[in-house]
Amino acid sequence: MKRDDGAPDPMDARLGARLTELRAQHGWSLGELAERSGISRSTLSRAERAETSPTAALLNRLCGVYGRTMSQLLSEVEAEPAPLLRSADQPVWEDRASGFRRRSVSPPHTGLRAELVEGRLTAGADISYARPPVPGLEQHIWVLDGTLDVTARDIEHRLDTGDCLRLRVWGPTRFRCPGPDAVRYVLAVVLP
Repeated sequence: MKRDDGAPDPMDARLGARLTELRAQHGWSLGELAERSGISRSTLSRAERAETSPTAALLNRLCGVYGRTMSQLLSEVEAEPAPLLRSADQPVWEDRASGFRRRSVSPPHTGLRAELVEGRLTAGADISYARPPVPGLEQHIWVLDGTLDVTARDIEHRLDTGDCLRLRVWGPTRFRCPGPDAVRYVLAVVLP
């Protein structure tokens, strides 16, 4: 996404550069990455050049190809990790097209297995992921405000304020806010 002055958003620029680095580390062309991810070459190219802000679904597919969680990928484009991350410094990423806002609550650290994320979905928002970035990923979803429908293994779970769902993710998942209000939840992610 572009800023008002026409320059790419700094987070999108860092993310695009990191996506380019990851592809180069694997020795893949844009065409090879497109085949592996199911994302068109033009979309991949625009994301790498920060001409567009990637969606959550697109990042999830790329994370699956690269064997990372979304938090790991996003932490790789942030500053050096510290043990304490103040609320005002917690990075926020938005997928405006889908109504999803993600705050990385845990201080980033690539060597640790667990992390906390705050998610917000606007009323009516519906996000589907074709597969987890890492098979067998453990998730704890704790709803702080609102209602969230989570579908995993073709089973839909309705979570209301205070409810917590624990699951291992092996296949497609779906997060949907049925409304009428937005939902705010904590997602604890634990690598297998």
